[in-house]
Amino acid sequence: MAKIGFISLGCAKNQVDCERMMYRLQEAGHTVCPDVAGTDVVVVNTCGFIDSAKKEAIDAILRAGYLKEQGLVGKILVTGCLSQRYQQQVMEEMPEVDGVLGTGSYTRIVAAVEALLQGDTYSEFGDIDAPEVETGRILTTPEHYAFLKIAEGCDNHCAYCVIPSLRGKYRSRSMDDVLYEARVLAANGVKELIVVAQDTSRYGTDLPEKRRLLPELLRALCQIEGLHWIRIHYVYPDEIDDDLIDTMASEEKIVKYLDIPIQHCNDKILTLMNRRGSRKYLEELFGRLRAKMPDIVLRTSLITGLPGEGEAEFEELCDFLRAQKLERVGAFPFSPEEGTPAAEMDHVDFDEAVRRAQVVEEIQSRIMDEYNEKMQGRTLEVLVDGFDEEIGQFFGRTYGDSPDIDGIVWLASEEPLTEGTFVRAVIDGNVDGDLSGYVVEAEQ
Repeated sequence: MAKIGFISLGCAKNQVDCERMMYRLQEAGHTVCPDVAGTDVVVVNTCGFIDSAKKEAIDAILRAGYLKEQGLVGKILVTGCLSQRYQQQVMEEMPEVDGVLGTGSYTRIVAAVEALLQGDTYSEFGDIDAPEVETGRILTTPEHYAFLKIAEGCDNHCAYCVIPSLRGKYRSRSMDDVLYEARVLAANGVKELIVVAQDTSRYGTDLPEKRRLLPELLRALCQIEGLHWIRIHYVYPDEIDDDLIDTMASEEKIVKYLDIPIQHCNDKILTLMNRRGSRKYLEELFGRLRAKMPDIVLRTSLITGLPGEGEAEFEELCDFLRAQKLERVGAFPFSPEEGTPAAEMDHVDFDEAVRRAQVVEEIQSRIMDEYNEKMQGRTLEVLVDGFDEEIGQFFGRTYGDSPDIDGIVWLASEEPLTEGTFVRAVIDGNVDGDLSGYVVEAEQ
């Protein structure tokens, strides 16, 4: 039996795919190692969404190749979106790579690894529209939180996005399977469940019921003993209805935090990019959410330099941000991806798109400062994530902070804290954009 190392890049959905591959290999008798050096096979699970993600993936493969040259790893297997997108080029242009698996072939991970161990090369690209095959996972997150992927693929076909061609059509997992996995995670100590998919809001629309089942699923998740926080990511604005809003507002376990990728607010650009809705709709939606949940934290992602974005459209986006004061915003310069309609449209040059993204970040920095100032003096529930040895202080997250993408809270405490427990802390400071506070009550 072999030692297998993993490098996983990209989004939380990709991370779940990686955890499932690790489980399959372990079930087959192989050893999944925490470090890459010294392994017989290293699996590089890639993202290939935009140029920066592709560069990161290529750099990771090259680093693995260097370790291979030094005799520190045996074989290299590339999986994920980059291999799916560039099926022939990966092995042709990167001789250090011994095998590739497409996004429709994750279930073939054991066969692929064992072929490489026998000295063969391996290349397989299965049906990206096939139903999800249920399996276990080896969590790569801390024990107290986990991502729960409820669907695969996407039917939105935004003009700038290659995801449907890499991940296939939208396929919901059955609710029974999702709930079973959630119960297993909770029984193993997971307290925060982060619900993800390329589009969580369409969950259930492809199942026999042919209707949006996300609110029903969330209510069922809230009944699972042991789960304390349930967080929702990747909810498309046009699919947020009163049932979802009411469910979020009424269920105590659902944190008042919502990730809604809007990309832009200008009506012309939204239409060009095949996005449903309008600026007026977005403003009304945010108003409805805040009316039902005054303390809700809204996260979104924006693309600057999209086709159709002149100075007027960009200024409209900036005005929209100043007015809406969304608490969490990520801005990315437009990356024209081959094979997408947007790549053939006129757009500003990349340097200008980068400049505009920086302007958005500056606006958002001021909004974040205002938000952090409002938090001063409040007593908030905080999930303890760990201890920073260098600084000598515990840290955690509030309901408004999703792991790895949002901020943290530095915690002062008279007693040692335990990772994965909840405490109540009074917020009394702001350190480089992160909150700080002192613990006043420990919870189970």
